[in-house]
Amino acid sequence: MPHPEILFFFLAIAFVYASVGFGGGSGYLAVLALYTIPFQEMKLTALVCNIIVVAGSTAIYIRRKELPYKKILPLVLASVPMAYIGAGLKIGQDLFFLILGISLLVAGRLLWRRPIKDEDITEAGNSNFIRELTIGAGIGFLSGMVGIGGGIFLAPVLHLIKWDTPKKIAATASFFILINSTAGILGQLSSMTPGINYYSIGALATAVFIGGQFGARIGTGRFSQSLIRRLTAILVFFAGVEVLMKHVSL
Repeated sequence: MPHPEILFFFLAIAFVYASVGFGGGSGYLAVLALYTIPFQEMKLTALVCNIIVVAGSTAIYIRRKELPYKKILPLVLASVPMAYIGAGLKIGQDLFFLILGISLLVAGRLLWRRPIKDEDITEAGNSNFIRELTIGAGIGFLSGMVGIGGGIFLAPVLHLIKWDTPKKIAATASFFILINSTAGILGQLSSMTPGINYYSIGALATAVFIGGQFGARIGTGRFSQSLIRRLTAILVFFAGVEVLMKHVSL
């Protein structure tokens, strides 16, 4: 690996994101965008790392019966095919970095927002099939095109519409990241260019596995969720600014 320090960055990002219930795709892309790495490899790396980080938390949510299967169905039905299409879409490097930079700015802003607490929800909101199809399709397409799982966008939207309790929204976001990242990888493989450094992806995947395990088990109990979320928001936001300044000519 030409930049071994990325291993540390990825481990730390996985730790932080796992501690607040996300996979870390936006953080991985923010780091990779600072190096001269092919953007298709960046997307594949972020999606693989997403799956590794959220697979364990998704299994825990399923075991605890916190995943609302019926309500999540329209989100999944729309997001999976759109993530596949978005990932297989051939876009130029300039457009990719423009979309990535804007996505990081939005992700940073959404992370900064205070999540709704359990006591703020008296009852779960009503499900709206068309509305949730639209939300799933839009976020799924963006997720596949950029190389993120989409949970960082989905969770704030579901909180905003008071879709369900925070625990069930967290479970939904984790599952959403898992399936969208999988669909995104399949979409990328359908149009993958040669020259991908799979050794590097494997090394980074190992780093996020370690960081994610510690984040899920230690971070949530010993660190302030609000502080972690706010610090991550600042880093992601400024990474978005850096991406736009470095890669986009206005």
